Amino acid sequence: MLKTASLSDMGKKRDINQDVIYSSELPVGNLSNLFMIADGMGGHKAGDYASRYAINTIVDFARQSPEKNVEHILQGSISGANTDIYQLAGSNEAMQGMGTTLVAACICGSDMKVANVGDSRLYLIRQKMIRQITRDHSLVEEMVRMGELDRESARNHPNKNIITRAVGVTASVTADFFDIELQPGDTILLCSDGLSNMLEDEEIRMIMSAQRDILEKAEALIRAANNNGGRDNISVIIIEPFADEVKHD
Repeated sequence: MLKTASLSDMGKKRDINQDVIYSSELPVGNLSNLFMIADGMGGHKAGDYASRYAINTIVDFARQSPEKNVEHILQGSISGANTDIYQLAGSNEAMQGMGTTLVAACICGSDMKVANVGDSRLYLIRQKMIRQITRDHSLVEEMVRMGELDRESARNHPNKNIITRAVGVTASVTADFFDIELQPGDTILLCSDGLSNMLEDEEIRMIMSAQRDILEKAEALIRAANNNGGRDNISVIIIEPFADEVKHD
């Protein structure tokens, strides 16, 4: 049995929340469930519009799609949202340059399919380890991959927020996909960079392990990100895919 908690917070420095979260434990079309976070960018209203539009478009597409393949449904819906946002940005001056990150997950039994565009993340917490499953589409992450920058320097690099791939910024976009085999006791965390920029991965794991209740885990993460500066909107979705199979100490 899935157990989930989702929260979004404006943070301490922003006057609008451009993050949008979507969490459905119930089927969405042929998807057995669907969890998404989108972090909008580009102008005061434009980023908010892009993230909301992307989420709504993906949900509508998934509900109507005759496809059975999860990856095909997600890529088709992301492509459709990308085209619409890109065309609107090109035809409306106030919306120019808008786009959004997207991280999405669908769980079927012990299998999880993850889609990612941008730098919103999905983590897997297993026993006492935390692992980032998604790979950031950012300039700094590419520098790390090329060996031009070490991981520690990347955290505070001045170009940290430059995204190399987003939904709606170019005429077409391809999401990265990841397949994860889940185990009893696993916990999944989707988050916007308002969390991951404020907390180290190990801090995230320790905060989550200190709380028993899933909603308290989400609240504690947002509280900690705000205590560390809250420089951006903060969004989290926590999923315990086998909640009824785990005995807590």
